[in-house]
Amino acid sequence: MAKIHSSTLPNGLPLYRVDLPGTRAVTVLVAFEAGARTERAEENGMAHFLEHLVFKGGQKYDDYRKVNETAERMGAVLNAYTSHDLVAFHITCRAEVVGEAIDLLTDFVQEELDRERGVVIQEIARANDQPSVVAEHLIDRAAFGDHPLGRPVLGPEEHLQTFSRDAIVAFRRRQWAGSRGGAFLVGNLEHVPENQELAETFGRFPSIQADGGYEKAPAFSPQTLVEQRDSNQSHLRISYRPSIAAGSHKDRAAMTVYGTLLGGSMGSRLFDEIREQRGLAYSVYSVDHAFADVPILQLSAGLDSAKCGEAYRRMREIVDELRADGPTEEEVERARAYAAGRRVLAFENTNAVARHAATQTVVHGEEVDPDAAIAALDAVTFDEVNEVARGISTEASVACVGPHEVGEFA
Repeated sequence: MAKIHSSTLPNGLPLYRVDLPGTRAVTVLVAFEAGARTERAEENGMAHFLEHLVFKGGQKYDDYRKVNETAERMGAVLNAYTSHDLVAFHITCRAEVVGEAIDLLTDFVQEELDRERGVVIQEIARANDQPSVVAEHLIDRAAFGDHPLGRPVLGPEEHLQTFSRDAIVAFRRRQWAGSRGGAFLVGNLEHVPENQELAETFGRFPSIQADGGYEKAPAFSPQTLVEQRDSNQSHLRISYRPSIAAGSHKDRAAMTVYGTLLGGSMGSRLFDEIREQRGLAYSVYSVDHAFADVPILQLSAGLDSAKCGEAYRRMREIVDELRADGPTEEEVERARAYAAGRRVLAFENTNAVARHAATQTVVHGEEVDPDAAIAALDAVTFDEVNEVARGISTEASVACVGPHEVGEFA
């Protein structure tokens, strides 16, 4: 069982200690509710760009080589990520060097704007060359329109060309407030420094009052968007709006079990029928996700363009059948066991526990206990999953990259 202790640092940043027995590793993660959905329209791409700048050298490790070489000497993995929900920085290392790892993670400045600007522009270009990534961008726009949740996390190249240091610092000051984030120590905590040292290192993050926020998710207004490409392969996305409460831990757990039986395993309805029985797609799956204020259910397929229309219709029918008739008790039982088992295996990794904890507390304001997350899946009932199935919207947003017309998805 995980031992959990929470406190608040002098700069207002919550600190969560999650002591996991039986591991030699520890992950240190700092996250802020400063993802892409907190950007203003002209700032789109800034949260991700700021993430890139963090490890380019700070006051103590004053260039990127020192940062990288220090991490390697510790045998540690240093990284960061930006989503619509969060920006997060993390390092995973052996327990004995955690003090040095915290020192490295929290030592940052932003001085390499122009050099890193070119790197991110190349990342945007690479994403635009990948039809599967373009399909993800399209489905976000089809589901949320011109709202921050409908814009790509990477942002457009023209924005990257104009971001100034002053604008980036202003965004950070608006969103990187302690009350809108958290620091997480997860794993073997035997060698974690004393409280005073933690206050000094994590105190490098600014002590400010939050004056930012995010724009409330819009009402569901589904669209169909197609980017035509002359190819033999198509990338299809279908996005539904479930009726669960995004802020309910129980609802999200039931949604995960529903998503698993729909398209989250090799025994799921989508995989079994679309791929195995009909041979319509080489890749087909579903993903459920809950932002702070809105849930989504997304179906995805990569397939031969000639089979796209048939696959689209049958995928929609499978969701309709679950809505009308509900799942079987056997598939709910199997999906529940698979979802909980997959989470148990994931939580063998301290980084996975830290990332889950960040989402739980920063996005949803809930407890960080990994054992409770597993227990929530084990506790899901047939009736709860059946209710999720009946509450999936009848309308859906659709996006496709391939040789198609919008009318094919009517």
